[in-house]
Amino acid sequence: MLFTADAWPGLADGSITLTFRTWTKPQARTGGHYRVAGMLLEAVDVAQVRAGDITDADADRAGAADAVAVLARMKVTDPDRLVWRVELRYLGADDRAERRADDGLDAATIDDLKARLDRMDRRSGKPWTRQTLRLIERYPGIVSTALARQAGRERMAFKADVRKLKELGLTESLEVGYRLSPRGDAVLRALG
Repeated sequence: MLFTADAWPGLADGSITLTFRTWTKPQARTGGHYRVAGMLLEAVDVAQVRAGDITDADADRAGAADAVAVLARMKVTDPDRLVWRVELRYLGADDRAERRADDGLDAATIDDLKARLDRMDRRSGKPWTRQTLRLIERYPGIVSTALARQAGRERMAFKADVRKLKELGLTESLEVGYRLSPRGDAVLRALG
């Protein structure tokens, strides 16, 4: 889920615990965990509601002045339109941040990460993990389009694979492009 930067402090301090979305199908699920601006959030409840049923109390929980402001933000004018109501709970800092910083990896952790990379390569039918890590190491901060072209891959598939490496704590997204995390650097050194 995406939030504008002005909502981040409220999400972190627990004053924003609700959001409304005009999704055509749900983009969150009850119990799902979502990373936003260095935070880990849980969707406590996800349900459709009539736009006209949004109250000022709901709006306050969503960080808005009133229900009219919530509807205006979503550009919803029909009170009968169904919108998604997502109740949120702040769980803490994004767990990947701690993983990314951990570069003091023991042999068992290195072996586990190597095995995970091997499984990712096998599942895709072609090795990509090490090539992608080496590209990011060589070209930090380079736009994903150029990296994907260098790898001979389609941009969106390349970005999806980088997200898998990011989930392991091996890469970090920059304003433009990526870089290896300290953990990713340690793993790449261990790979030789």
